[in-house]
Amino acid sequence: MEVMAIAKQVRVSPQKLWLVLDQVRGRSVDEALAILRFSPTPAARTVAKVVKSAAANAENNFQMTPSNLRIVRISADKGQPLKRFRPQARGRANPILKRSSHITVVVAEE
Repeated sequence: MEVMAIAKQVRVSPQKLWLVLDQVRGRSVDEALAILRFSPTPAARTVAKVVKSAAANAENNFQMTPSNLRIVRISADKGQPLKRFRPQARGRANPILKRSSHITVVVAEE
């Protein structure tokens, strides 16, 4: 049985998250949390929260043991960007896109 956790509208670019997700894809939950704890990027803290949430969903809703859980799928999709504008010379304006992401974690028992 697979259990899922999703975090939506996370204010981190998907490109930055993909680098963190590649480190933990396919690993056990305990091993992934250990890797994320010592990762230098701020995005690792957000990914760790979603992995913990998926493990808690499996434990509380489906009575699975957290030590036997493995990350089956983990992905970061593009969310809706915040659109801001920066003033430029001669009355012009250039857009700034503050990107966001949707993080999806799926865990299953080994």
